[in-house]
Amino acid sequence: MSPIIIAILILGGIGILSALILFIVSKRFYVEEDPRIEQIEGLLPGANCGSCGRSGCHDFACACATADSLDNLMCPGAGEEAMGKIAEIVGLTAVAAKPMVAVLRCNGSCENRPTTSNYDGPRSCAILSSLSAGTTDCPYGCLGCGDCVGACRFGALHMDPVTGLPVVDYDKCTGCGACAKACPRHIFELRAKGPKGLRVWVACANKDRGAQARKECSAACIGCGKCQKVCPFEAITVADNLAYIDFEKCRLCHKCVAECPTKAIHTTRIVKETKVTE
Repeated sequence: MSPIIIAILILGGIGILSALILFIVSKRFYVEEDPRIEQIEGLLPGANCGSCGRSGCHDFACACATADSLDNLMCPGAGEEAMGKIAEIVGLTAVAAKPMVAVLRCNGSCENRPTTSNYDGPRSCAILSSLSAGTTDCPYGCLGCGDCVGACRFGALHMDPVTGLPVVDYDKCTGCGACAKACPRHIFELRAKGPKGLRVWVACANKDRGAQARKECSAACIGCGKCQKVCPFEAITVADNLAYIDFEKCRLCHKCVAECPTKAIHTTRIVKETKVTE
């Protein structure tokens, strides 16, 4: 008999034997999956973003199907309506959660924060951050390479070619936090979406003293405290030369927006310009 035919017969026999062993093993150790898992997974976005704290959407669906309570189970990408349907499937009570969105704590556009050095390496914020302070004088602001855009699974981020900053599409943002994890300078923050989508936040992360911060970026927060003084709800604190607005306390009166001398406080509502007296 030809050596080639013998080789074919041996390999074919090994293949058939292996297939038989795999078939027996699969039957022996087969575990029937809860049909609710597939139903739950069908309500999830399938992005596997990890914002729920699980390894992926399937793992989250398994956790929901076996949970005694949904208190610690929430998928930002699925939304409140989908979580309500999941609660019905598993016979539990849905936990109401405030919709969250990502905001950029930087307004260091090309106009406000000029480029002072060149970088010719790979377009990566992580690499640039590890090598230097970036291409501007501000050691706290956006590095402009778009790592956050690449991390977003929902298409809610893009780089603005004019400002050089990432722009959040709030209609698409699910508050998954992937951009915040991807940013080496941690200038993305998850905040409550707010009533009718209204939000107020400090678009700056610079902790240098006022004069130095203004040299680095003309739109930087200078820690003057004027916003804190005019806030009637004690929602603003100033620490490390930087103001912060607590969205749990903020009532969207927008007095701080008009008072800020550097326009470092941003809002999703158009506010009339008012002259601020020193």
